[in-house]
Amino acid sequence: MYTSTKSVDQPRLHYIVKLNTKQVQAYTERGFVGPFGALSADEVDYFRGQLEAFEEREGGPLSGMSGQVRAKTHLLFPWMNELVRLPLVLDAVESLIGPDILVYHLTCWIKEPGDGAYVSWHQDGAYFFLEPAEHVTAWIALSDAFEASGCLQVLPGSHHCGALIHKKGNTEGNLLSNGQYVEGLDWDQVELLQVPSGQFTLHDTHLVHSSKPNRSNDRRIGIGVSYIPTRVRCVGPRRLTATLVRGEDRFGHFDAETKPAGGDDETARQYHAEAVERFFSGHGSERTRAER
Repeated sequence: MYTSTKSVDQPRLHYIVKLNTKQVQAYTERGFVGPFGALSADEVDYFRGQLEAFEEREGGPLSGMSGQVRAKTHLLFPWMNELVRLPLVLDAVESLIGPDILVYHLTCWIKEPGDGAYVSWHQDGAYFFLEPAEHVTAWIALSDAFEASGCLQVLPGSHHCGALIHKKGNTEGNLLSNGQYVEGLDWDQVELLQVPSGQFTLHDTHLVHSSKPNRSNDRRIGIGVSYIPTRVRCVGPRRLTATLVRGEDRFGHFDAETKPAGGDDETARQYHAEAVERFFSGHGSERTRAER
């Protein structure tokens, strides 16, 4: 367990790091860019410490908790709500989708050493129902995500294929709730997307990617934050919720999410449960345990 006393309210150095022309071009052509620095070592200790303190109170890892606790976790904890608002991350995201930004979703991608958890080849947008599909995933590392720990594997340029048909597959050990996967691509072009602790990458909603099990001696903790411009709407079966983290929402396509006032209180738990029920209702998944 981490015991850092750093407060989330302490000032963070804020460097404007809008992506330059080459970086935007790389994202456009390859479907991903990074890694870039976002957190100091002390800040990583703080956020990881908050996560692991909650796990200790609950008596087990987040990945093994029922109720989709690992999804939309920013609705449960002020410290996770702060993590989705990192200025350095938002500056980079703004370079791609503009200044008016919503958090559409969040997933904690945690693999324990040797637990066999993996992610099949998929696109983030498979069940997002967004129109237009202008969605950027920021993958924020709270521990080293290298080859041994099961970092992302990406297929550069695969986002140009647009939305692909996904099949439902095995969910045992798979961190995707439907075990969804795609087939028929050129897997010889796969690249590793390694992210040191405290850094982040950005990838397109249609980039095909996966990850293997964690063979290292440390946990692999990645926080995937789904950012969209406020002009995007959801065309799924339910009206969903989202959090405005920068700029102004002049469209109102989503119900505004409530920022948690305390740490995992009953009010926050009830609101989180309603939000994730809405989100997953259109996925066709009945999985409730572990979400593994």
